[in-house]
Formats: sequence, structure tokens, C-alpha cells
Amino acid sequence: MTRWFESIDWDKVWLDSVSKIISVIVLLLLYFIVGWIGRKLIRSFFRKYRSQQMVSESRAKTLEGLIMNVFGYIMFFTFAILILQNFINVTAIVAGAGVASLAIAFGAQGLVSDVVTGFFILLERQLDVGDSITLEQVNGNVETLGLRTTQVRDFDGTLHFIPNRQIMIVSNHSRGNMRILVDIRIAPTANAELAMNIIKRVCEQEKAMNKNIVDGPTVLGVQEVSATSTVIRVMGKAVNGEQFEVQRNLLKDIREELVRNQIELPLSYLAPLEPGK
Repeated sequence: MTRWFESIDWDKVWLDSVSKIISVIVLLLLYFIVGWIGRKLIRSFFRKYRSQQMVSESRAKTLEGLIMNVFGYIMFFTFAILILQNFINVTAIVAGAGVASLAIAFGAQGLVSDVVTGFFILLERQLDVGDSITLEQVNGNVETLGLRTTQVRDFDGTLHFIPNRQIMIVSNHSRGNMRILVDIRIAPTANAELAMNIIKRVCEQEKAMNKNIVDGPTVLGVQEVSATSTVIRVMGKAVNGEQFEVQRNLLKDIREELVRNQIELPLSYLAPLEPGK
């Protein structure tokens, strides 16, 4: 044992160790510097890309996020191999992996599937950053579209990370104009014809004042009659993302106008309390 220690060239060991440590530190510094420069260049390119208005804002954000994602992966794996090369012969290990490579290939099937699916989602423009979508039980806005996962922010604030291979059916609510649908209830004894004329007048005023309305709104007529109310339906189309605001304003203005013209509205039924309860 003593002879073995004495046979070691400690000067060479320390020199090699210091050399490797310096090499690793330099590589880490390069990793952060190159990463910072790369991200800055990508952001700068997409700022100019947006200013030229060659694509929509959501499409530009999607492409920027994806390129950042790819750049991050390339940087990580490149510098990881360079750092490992200081301690082990990575090329020899990869060349002689054999069965291990086969096992890794089977294990990476999910990753490959995620990347391929993500590529086709991007190519076919199924999703863009900012789109309002439904993916099975998940409803929300797309925050990030990556090669491996898609991030969707739910309306309650929850952030969902969804592997791309699990995206089967996508309902995109951000393509084209959206329908507005308003049901107005009046008392069953109220004059339905007079109420519809008032509602038509309000709809015409809303159309003239609200630039987010692109079609209608049109009074379709009486939709439902019951013992407690008569339902009059209004339908139209609004700019994507503004349909709910248009519906709320339309409902408020119609109700105010009906009250002003003394059209009776239905009252909620309250069951009387029995004595002693």
C-alpha cells in the first residue's frame, strides 16, 4: 500500500485536478455567457419581427418561446457533454453502450413522441400562445408551447403542464369571431311583442356604439314560455375574446330599457315559511 502511494506522481495528479477544475469553471462561465447572449439575440430578433407585423402577436410569442426552448436544450446537452469529457471518455461510452443504448431508446419513446407531436402542433398552427382552449378536462389560456410540454393557465390560476403526446382533441376558442347569446326573461303576462321591439331598438344602439360587435345582434323571438317567465333570445357575433363583455353589456342595457318602459320582469318564487319554523 505504501509503495502504491509512493508510486503516484502527486504533482501530476494535482496539476490534472486543477486543470480540470479550471476547465469546468470556464465552461460554466461560457454556458451562462453564451446563454445570455443567445436569449438576448432571440428576443431582439422577435422584437423586430413583431414591429414589421409579419405575423400575429400570439404567433410571434409561440415561435419565440419554442426557439428559446430548443436553444436551452441544445445549450444544456452541449455543455454537459463538454464538462463530462473532462472526466470520462464520452465518445467511447456512447460507442460501446450497446444494450444500454437500446434500453435508453425504449425509455425515450415518450420524449420522442412529445417532440414529434409538438412539431406538428406548431406546423399545423393548432395552438398559439394566448389562445383560449379546452383540452379534455382542462380549460384556460396557452402560456407556453414547448417541444415537450404545453403549459395552460386555468381560469382559476392553476398552471397545467401537459405532455404534447397527450394532446388528442383540441378545442380552440380563439379562432374567428365568437357567438353571443343572450336570453331575456320577462313575466308571462307581459306584452312579448312590445318587449321584442324594445330589445330590437337596444340591439341597434349597441351595434352602432360597440365596435366589438361584428354581426347582429338579432332578436330571434320567443324561445320559451313557462308559468313563471317568457324567454326572448338574442344572438349575434363578437370579436374573439370580447364576447362575454358584449353579452354582459347587452343584458344590462336591455334590462334597464325594459324596466324604463315598465315591462314586467319575472320574480323569483319564494316559498313561505310555515309557522314555528
